[in-house]
Amino acid sequence: MIYLDNAASTQIHDDVLNSMLPYLKEQYGNPSSIHRYGRLTRKAIHKARKQIASLINADPAEILITSGGTESNNTALMGISSQFPSGQIITSSIEHDAILEPCKKLSTNGFQVDYLPVDKSGMINLSNLENIISENTRLVSVMFGNNEVGTIQPIVEIGKICHKHNVLFHTDAVQAVGKLPVNVDKLGVDLLSISSHKLHGPKGIGALYIKNGVKINPLILGGGQEFRLRSGTENVASIVGFGQACEIAQNHLSENILYIKKLQTLLVEKVLDQIPETTFNGHSEFRLSNNAHFTFLGVNGEDLIIKLDEYGVAASTGSACSVNTQKSSHVLESMGFSLEQITGSLRLTVGIFNTENEIKETVDILKKVVAELRAVSPFKEKYSFTSKN
Repeated sequence: MIYLDNAASTQIHDDVLNSMLPYLKEQYGNPSSIHRYGRLTRKAIHKARKQIASLINADPAEILITSGGTESNNTALMGISSQFPSGQIITSSIEHDAILEPCKKLSTNGFQVDYLPVDKSGMINLSNLENIISENTRLVSVMFGNNEVGTIQPIVEIGKICHKHNVLFHTDAVQAVGKLPVNVDKLGVDLLSISSHKLHGPKGIGALYIKNGVKINPLILGGGQEFRLRSGTENVASIVGFGQACEIAQNHLSENILYIKKLQTLLVEKVLDQIPETTFNGHSEFRLSNNAHFTFLGVNGEDLIIKLDEYGVAASTGSACSVNTQKSSHVLESMGFSLEQITGSLRLTVGIFNTENEIKETVDILKKVVAELRAVSPFKEKYSFTSKN
């Protein structure tokens, strides 16, 4: 099986798994306990927090450990907005549902939520932000890199605009951290969301960077763990694995970026060269190097995924977190795609465990599957589906 859905989740690294096992077997103490077992697990959490912080150049005290990207995003939005009776929240129209759904909730609770539009490449226009940000803006939340088409937003410039107006800035960096350099000081962000399973760590664990001095209200009350911001007994083994994944990502970041970019370039070039009536979506320059998003006219994306799976290739049409809702991609709609273009879209995301041979084999399979589906397509008279090679 060739796995090309690394934006949805990644294979856990062997070293990550091995780091977790002692905390599932021998070191099972509660970190809040004062005896030796508790001290050892508490020490392990402290080490992991330092590893997570180091990856994004933060202070360990600025790292709130959560259950993943969704909780981190909700904590940022709700933890800030709950300090005000009303106000304005600014986000983009292509955010993950972990941002959009809380924003919908806030819009029913006295907040005005404004959505920044994007162009055909999925990029926001900074002037639109300048025009709507105001003294009533409580938070701006714009994702770092899009989970569907891979477009990277101008985070530094957004941060400058926000701070000029004394507005807090949050970014959902779930797709970016571990795949490109992320330095919270240079970015100028106040809050930043991370997810472990996107960078070869375990599922069900993540973090929210909260800049020193930023006040946030807790969502979960109880025993006062995580600086009294997230109560509940810590998931020690997963926290340890998350920390180890961050350390591995940091140590191999440069080489991994080059390798993944090489695979992406090979994939894109071969697909566009060999399959007619195909477009490569997202920004051509400012994009995540692991993401390759295509539209194959005359093909149904879900049929394409099923056929690819039969041939041994795992792919997706977009966000795995909302696939069961069977709704049209709001990201592609915001980018101005027609229903036909949205229907024919496919996301292939490469990772460090993929190989060049897998990419070449995938293109051969994709070429065959697209031809099979186009042969019975109702659009076959509309387009020239003649193979290029």
